[in-house]
Amino acid sequence: MIQLTDNAIQKAKDLMVSNNKPGHGLRIGISGGGCSGLSYKMDFEEKPGEGDRVFEMNGLKIFVDPKAYLYLNNITIDYHSDMMSSGFTFNNPNAKSTCGCGTSFSV
Repeated sequence: MIQLTDNAIQKAKDLMVSNNKPGHGLRIGISGGGCSGLSYKMDFEEKPGEGDRVFEMNGLKIFVDPKAYLYLNNITIDYHSDMMSSGFTFNNPNAKSTCGCGTSFSV
């Protein structure tokens, strides 16, 4: 299961509107790169791909491809904003290590 906090869901919905992507879903995935080997990626897509895991939380559709799901199962994604920084944070119990910025990990 993929979990997003209320703050993350609201920020994703706000970004969807500001990027003129109403009705799209949020694709959550991984790619090679970053200082720890794998990086999180998020984008908006109109519909899920074949074989995708599809979740819905508070009206936000979430798409995850099967390979990425192996690394992202049980992840919790939050959004924070304060005077120093703002952004999505990833709490991934599958990660053996993460980089200092929290956007890449290794398994």
